[in-house]
Amino acid sequence: MQPTDDTTFWQFDSSYWFQQLGSSDKGLSQKAAATLLRNSDNHKKTDTRLQKDIKLLLGQFKSPLMLLLIGAVLLSAFLGDTSDVFIILFIVLSTGLLSFFQERNAGRVVEKLQSMITLKCNVLREGVETQMNAEKIVVGDVLLFKAGDMIPADCLLIESNELYANEASLTGESYPVRKQEGKLEATTELAKRVNCLWEGTNVVSGNAKALVIQTGSNTIFGSIAQSATRNVETTFEKGIKDFGFFLMKITLVLSIFILVINLINHKSPIESALFALALAVGMAPELLPAITTIAMSAGAKRMLAKKVIVKKLASIQNLGEVNLLCTDKTGTITTGTIKVNGLVNGFGNENEEVKELAYWNASFESGYSNPIDDALKEVKIASNTVPVKLGEIPYDFLRKRLSIAVKKDSQSILITKGAYNQILEICTQIKLDNGTIEDIASHKTEVEKRYEQFGVDGLRAIAICYKNIGEEPIAKGLETQMIFAGFILLEDPIKEGIVETISELNKLQVGLKIITGDNKNVALSIALKIGIKNPKILTGSEVFATSTEAMYKLVKETHIFAEVEPQQKERIIMALRKSYTVAYIGDGINDVSAINAADVGISVENAVDVAREAADFVLMKKSLMVLVDGIQEGRKTFANTLKYIFINTGSTFGNMFSVAIASLLLPFLPMLPKQILLMNFITDFPYLTVASDNVDQEQLDRPGKWDLKFIRNYMVIFGIHSSLFDVITFATLYYVLKVKESAFQTGWFIESILTELFILFIIRTHKNFFKSKPGKYLFMLSIVGLVLTLCLPYLPFANDVGLTPLPLLNLGAMVLIVALYILTADLLKVWFFKKYRSA
Repeated sequence: MQPTDDTTFWQFDSSYWFQQLGSSDKGLSQKAAATLLRNSDNHKKTDTRLQKDIKLLLGQFKSPLMLLLIGAVLLSAFLGDTSDVFIILFIVLSTGLLSFFQERNAGRVVEKLQSMITLKCNVLREGVETQMNAEKIVVGDVLLFKAGDMIPADCLLIESNELYANEASLTGESYPVRKQEGKLEATTELAKRVNCLWEGTNVVSGNAKALVIQTGSNTIFGSIAQSATRNVETTFEKGIKDFGFFLMKITLVLSIFILVINLINHKSPIESALFALALAVGMAPELLPAITTIAMSAGAKRMLAKKVIVKKLASIQNLGEVNLLCTDKTGTITTGTIKVNGLVNGFGNENEEVKELAYWNASFESGYSNPIDDALKEVKIASNTVPVKLGEIPYDFLRKRLSIAVKKDSQSILITKGAYNQILEICTQIKLDNGTIEDIASHKTEVEKRYEQFGVDGLRAIAICYKNIGEEPIAKGLETQMIFAGFILLEDPIKEGIVETISELNKLQVGLKIITGDNKNVALSIALKIGIKNPKILTGSEVFATSTEAMYKLVKETHIFAEVEPQQKERIIMALRKSYTVAYIGDGINDVSAINAADVGISVENAVDVAREAADFVLMKKSLMVLVDGIQEGRKTFANTLKYIFINTGSTFGNMFSVAIASLLLPFLPMLPKQILLMNFITDFPYLTVASDNVDQEQLDRPGKWDLKFIRNYMVIFGIHSSLFDVITFATLYYVLKVKESAFQTGWFIESILTELFILFIIRTHKNFFKSKPGKYLFMLSIVGLVLTLCLPYLPFANDVGLTPLPLLNLGAMVLIVALYILTADLLKVWFFKKYRSA
């Protein structure tokens, strides 16, 4: 049982906590740790696989469209219409199950990925060091840390040696904090609790032993992780929900109105109720969930083949809307590896002595492994003499330099490399090109200009100096009166093919903005190398000094945000969202807030757990080209989903509306309930293939955008157009041809199905329909539907569904009306998309 004051544990030392937690500096026993792990409330409690599956399955049936269909099933069952019950129930269950299996499979891929990169740590149990998964850590454990280790729990230091931790994600401090054991006041603010280590941060240098005080959701990081995993509704999901409510209201009002009027006119109650139900089902876009799920799952499968894991299917639609991508430069724009560009003296000339000094300094460094030293160790030097290491003054983030003492040819030398300003301040002399040594004061201006030019050229320059020493102890006090030797020039090369990738993004009308912590000179160089002309750069300090209102305008004009602090990323993303649909790529803890703030959050395989959890997509390969493919998949899915919505809100809704009105004017029903359901059944099959239909390149080249007002405009214009031809059909059959009830219903049945089949070919493209090639399955099933419709009145069972063979004159009239409908609908379509899409 933990004491009540563990929330301010930094006010006590480790001996107090050893007593409170039943632990010691040798750690817990295996038995005690196992008991604590079983009984712990601090660890994140997760649902069983079965519980997760049940919740996911039930979640598939919560949308208003699903609820409308479930209501239709119940009403059909109540009225005894068995065939209708099975038809709609089959659609509902198959749609829900398909969506469930796709989302479950995607989730399990992510789980498998996460299990491959589980955080491990070194634990003392009964005095023996053991490596284990972080999830098995319990309160009272003693952990051992070295440079580069992630912290798996909130801990109190027992002992430390030159320990520095990176806490940028929690405190906003951009440089590592020195840590040391001790006691602090209970009111000490987070950034100043130097005797603590926090979950989610990492050790930059030094080593330590620490006692675990808090784990799981009780840690500071735990609360951040919980907020990061909240279920945020995507733009597409909100659009579908709004569309569902919109159609539900129209459908319910119209169906109830028709039912009441038919009852007032003394028509059969059961027949009237069935007719109203058939209208509701006819107007409801019952295939929309199935079509969106099939389209998205197919997209997810294709994206997985291209090294992208889709965590949530609906996010694919959002990716199709993206018109701005924000990313750090490291690993996406650049290779993410440091290379030595040059080793030069203070005047910019290549120098063998500088090369040797840099190589020895890096080779003998015994602290944490870092990419700069790794790159320097690859440098080839001319000297075959290997000096002897005498000592080391480790790097720290106050001095910002590292010193190595070596002995070569009986001469002891102290070699120091580090940040330019910190090296310059300890140098009193400089070595010239000819090998002579002079006072540095007269050369400082030239050296300073040289350093600035390196930055303009996009190179990171650190400085190196040396001096001869005697037998004195190797300590920080030796770092004075040194000789400036030169510069170590480093670069992170531009990725091969990145310019072409950015060009592909531009073709898709997706802009690119880089958010980086690098200095503005490096950022400027990168911008020029990737083809950005006259790049505008905004620094973190300028972001800090800019008002929220001014930021909205400023971010639109900016290409690269440089010298950005971690806590500023979210503010930049939120400002950009005022003008764009934003995708953000991040892999660090300090990226979590920006990932959540973006419309589409993207992480990578080797990202920290909380970043992957917050993301909508996980890239198994950190490449922008992968995202180009993903955006195209998103747009294809979005375009095919809209096709079905347009079909349903145009011809289908127009036909149902016309049938409803005609039922009020005719002495008989214009179409029997079973004929309406049969019509839906015949058209549903080709409609299902919309999910795999071809998409014109013109539609892939521009971001999709969910716009309910645009859909309403389409519904009004094409609904009126469809109803106009229904009126022509109505007048032709009833007043011109003067047909009876069965022939009237058959004629309208044929005309309605043909218009619904042909509108599919018309609306699937923004061009004239004969200029765009449809998917083969859509074409084949539409032909089957067409032939079946024309043959149905002549089949033996036609009378059972209220159909009768039509005279050639009547059939010819229906075909002529449909031909005129096709011609005018295609012209109207081209005009509509030109007018409203460009508006």
